[in-house]
Amino acid sequence: MQIPKDFRRVIIAASVGNVIEWYDFYIFGSLAAVLSVKFFEKTHPVAALLSTIALFTAGFLIRPLGAFLFGWLGDRVGRKYTFLITLSGMGLGTGVIGLIPTFDQIGVAAAFLLFGLRMIQGLCLGGEYGGAITYVAEHVSDERRGYYTGWLQTSPTLGIVVALAVVLATRGYFGDEAFNAAWGAWRIPFLVSFLLVAIAIYIRLQLGETPIFQEIKAKGLMTRNPWKEAFLSANFKYVVIASIVVIGEGVVWYSGQFWALYFLQQVVKMDLFTSSYIVMAALLIATPTLILWGWASDHIGRKPVILGGFLLAAVTYYPLYAWLGAVTQPGNINYPVAILIIAILVNYVGMVYGPIGAFLAEYFPGRIRYTSVSVPYHIGNGWGGGLVPFITSAAFAATGSLGYALLYPILVPAVCLVLSLFLMPETRHISIWTPLEPEAKPTPRPASATA
Repeated sequence: MQIPKDFRRVIIAASVGNVIEWYDFYIFGSLAAVLSVKFFEKTHPVAALLSTIALFTAGFLIRPLGAFLFGWLGDRVGRKYTFLITLSGMGLGTGVIGLIPTFDQIGVAAAFLLFGLRMIQGLCLGGEYGGAITYVAEHVSDERRGYYTGWLQTSPTLGIVVALAVVLATRGYFGDEAFNAAWGAWRIPFLVSFLLVAIAIYIRLQLGETPIFQEIKAKGLMTRNPWKEAFLSANFKYVVIASIVVIGEGVVWYSGQFWALYFLQQVVKMDLFTSSYIVMAALLIATPTLILWGWASDHIGRKPVILGGFLLAAVTYYPLYAWLGAVTQPGNINYPVAILIIAILVNYVGMVYGPIGAFLAEYFPGRIRYTSVSVPYHIGNGWGGGLVPFITSAAFAATGSLGYALLYPILVPAVCLVLSLFLMPETRHISIWTPLEPEAKPTPRPASATA
């Protein structure tokens, strides 16, 4: 089986599409404070904010269902057309948020409409990202899979940067009053999604199907029931092990990037402009670490890089966040140090997230790869990581204690580190390009192949 010559174009196109899709997903979180007063009753502002964060979290919790549904489609119909469907749904779910009336105009119906659109976002992202990982992994060589999938892994981080940049530019141009009005400029970042998704769909229509899926289809090796083969067979054990690894990764991802923004806005009480600029600068500086650690995993293995990130996060989160609070006091903000601290947090994200796409693609056989990659990925990131903003924010609101707020972000990577030390296999020497024989039924990768 030949590796396609235009695989770099594939990586760029898949990554650009992913940046746009993650922009869609995170524009909701970036505007949580605004949405809380537009779509919920205003007399209890803390409750309204937590309700908005809960809706933000609900979009994560439904992601495994999207992975379950669209994973089946991806293994039966193909990688390309499945994530074209999910991309279209994401654009619709995001753009329409910019069109719905507020609580003051239609009452509690506004919150229900917002909830429904958030569910569409979560379902579509659940089917999108596992497909993107599979699509890129099935175009690149075994020896450099960590490096090239690391480029794809930058897309969620860059999606946050784009979301923050659009919010800041809109608010700066129109001013606070016009931005915060009922039919104000806060709607523009959502409406921009219609244009961005149209661009992403055009880009992805230029791509073909992956050569591995084409071979599986040509040789009659396609699975008839991806759900049965992935979850009602020996493969289920590997799904559970992968989910444990990805839960730790997901918590580190959202604790190091998204809660950094929430921390500055809710704990330090920093304004939207300042907090967003600090986080954006740190993200832009540290995003290349996703590529760096993906590359490193090609040479020293996926397992030591990912587990090293778990260890550093569990040990240093509390001192780093305490330090961040100390250097961002109102009227006395040390910008370089604040940016450095968040860049360190994002470096941990690079360690756990940079190699994860290659690990998942190598761990499962091609005929059920879309389903088997998508479900553990979104259990880990959707349930494990997605709970971070709500649990940390609720814990801090209830106790006022940074230590209590960080219990979940510290304990989960620590537990996943211990479990993964014994359960997680090393996969970097597994080839996904081995020619498939029509008479052979591929079996899951053995979990006994350790580092």
